Amino acid sequence: MNENKLIVCSKTVMDTTDPNIVFNKEGESNYYTNFVNNISPFWKNDGSNYKELEKISDKIKKDSKNKDFDCIIGISGGVDSSYLVYLAKEVLGLRPLIYHVDAGWNSQLAVSNIEKIVDKLNLDLHTDVIYWPEMKDLQLSFFKSQVPHLDTPQDHAFFSSMYNYASKYKVKYILNGGNFSTECIREPLEWHYHASDLRQIKDIHSKFGKIKLSKFPTADIFKYKIYYRFVKNMRVIQPLNYIKYIKSEAIDLLVKKFNWKEYSHKHYESRFTKFYEGYWLLNKFGYDKRKAHYSSLILTNQMTRYEALKKISIPPFEDEIDDDFEYVANKLEISVNDLKQLMKGENKSFRDYKSNFVLINIFTKLLRFIGLEKRIIQ
Repeated sequence: MNENKLIVCSKTVMDTTDPNIVFNKEGESNYYTNFVNNISPFWKNDGSNYKELEKISDKIKKDSKNKDFDCIIGISGGVDSSYLVYLAKEVLGLRPLIYHVDAGWNSQLAVSNIEKIVDKLNLDLHTDVIYWPEMKDLQLSFFKSQVPHLDTPQDHAFFSSMYNYASKYKVKYILNGGNFSTECIREPLEWHYHASDLRQIKDIHSKFGKIKLSKFPTADIFKYKIYYRFVKNMRVIQPLNYIKYIKSEAIDLLVKKFNWKEYSHKHYESRFTKFYEGYWLLNKFGYDKRKAHYSSLILTNQMTRYEALKKISIPPFEDEIDDDFEYVANKLEISVNDLKQLMKGENKSFRDYKSNFVLINIFTKLLRFIGLEKRIIQ
């Protein structure tokens, strides 16, 4: 992709690598105007909604007083989930069960960070280890499909495993680290399609997979957004939206209290995600997820646009890429040359395979209409 031909938003660093981006006459993208019109008026990153969070916390405690745990929190070892665990236990006084999904790609740093948080706060940790032969087969299927969203198998395993566990053991409240402060701009669908579209996962695997997925956890968007919500009466809470949440301050606290170690970038606690987002996606498709991540920080006054432009002008990592190619290839049990040949294949889109895109798109528009989804998903 020719970077010289890109049109860049005048207020963020989002650009025409998202083919659906729209600009007004001032050069402002629809991501910026959506934040100004639909997010900023209703959300303030100043802690003014903390009282509401306390009320929610009190209700969680009341509803769960006779249970072993008040709620469940998924932890990856990253900033958001780690800080959320601290907030839930130390600030709100909740009794969370900490849930981790090991999809086979944890970095040692991620494992260490999780252990530090859990041990220091004296919490119970449940780890679901995904059956590797099936995980590997599904990930290889996505490589062979030539779609950009290679993280879908891992992402799907993360949320479906936890939701299914919470449903099975009647844990009503799920707390997650989703927030407007660092994620008010969502990655475009062309970069990263819905990990919850089970129809697409099954179609890609049926075309390129070699073994049956009998142990891999699944839960499509309609199961966890509708069935679990309205039939099982489960609730998803995003506490970080109710407090003053500044990423740099959260990192400082985690480092001081838990000796937590910072990653080079968002989501790099997974060795696969680091390779996929930091090299594969950028060099094969021209999609740089840092643009969405940094744009969120620009809009929430945690980074200047100049700083973001400077950062994205430098590749995420290059020096150790040969080592990463070898690591990923060995893990997937293919040769480095085979992996490099896959990278040279003809690029595809989520639109080239069966999906529930039409239904999900209608559902997403409904959520935006009733105010439950304020970010642009395009």
